[in-house]
Amino acid sequence: MDNSYTDRHWQSPDGLTLRFRDYGSATGRPPVICLHGLTRNARDFEDLAPHIAAQGWRVLVPTMRGRGDSDYAEEPASYQIPTYTADLLALLEAEAIDRFVSVGTSMGGLITLALAAQQPARIAGTLLNDVGPVIETAGLDAIKSYIGQGRSFPTWMHAARALEEVHGPAFPGYGTQEWIAMAKRTLTLCNNGRIAFDYDMKIAEPILAADDAAVPPDLWPAYDRLAQKPLALLRGELSQLLSAQAFAAMQQRAPQAIAATVPGVGHAPTLDEPEARAVVDALLARLV
Repeated sequence: MDNSYTDRHWQSPDGLTLRFRDYGSATGRPPVICLHGLTRNARDFEDLAPHIAAQGWRVLVPTMRGRGDSDYAEEPASYQIPTYTADLLALLEAEAIDRFVSVGTSMGGLITLALAAQQPARIAGTLLNDVGPVIETAGLDAIKSYIGQGRSFPTWMHAARALEEVHGPAFPGYGTQEWIAMAKRTLTLCNNGRIAFDYDMKIAEPILAADDAAVPPDLWPAYDRLAQKPLALLRGELSQLLSAQAFAAMQQRAPQAIAATVPGVGHAPTLDEPEARAVVDALLARLV
């Protein structure tokens, strides 16, 4: 499989330089855009993107503001879904993309839902990975417990062990090699020789400051719009963010959707699991 990509960039509406990986080549099909989770970056899709590109798709994998090689924002309040959605729209405009297939993990799925509320015609099909219109408090509390703490480590093994301490319950089957692989996707080697999380610690501020009593937006209408196009749904069996009940409700409202539970993992499946790959492939087959 050809794992090569072109490292490219685009400008956000407020002047940040943001990076994306461009796999494959343009065809008559809408491109696939893979959208990562809250503390992650384009490396999360370094195995999935070539897999999709090998099937004849162009694949774009943006790293959102405040992550990886994309610029950090001066204003932490911009680290919120509406801004990320505007950044995505700027990428679509820069690349003259009318419609695309969204593969959204966690935050990436929320960005997709936000775009569906604004411009549903831009989305040709969707995979929502361990996220939906209902977010469980337990899952949010788990994220708040570790985000933005700014820890660093002397070796990749130390970093891997730190990830296992936090995320072990979500990935009970992982061994040392899997944890090191996750560490290399999530952290980076800094100029001082330490290994640190590859995101702006300030992305935590809007989340930690959010009023738990505030009424979140009703995402079901946006979800119903996604359900009018090819739709695939994934849930990690052990997920605290997307409950089995919410997942069942999503399937009930979208009976045509492809749906699967990835066994033995929590939030969020990496999309490298065989069950997840099968769902990705099934969705793309509906879009050919």
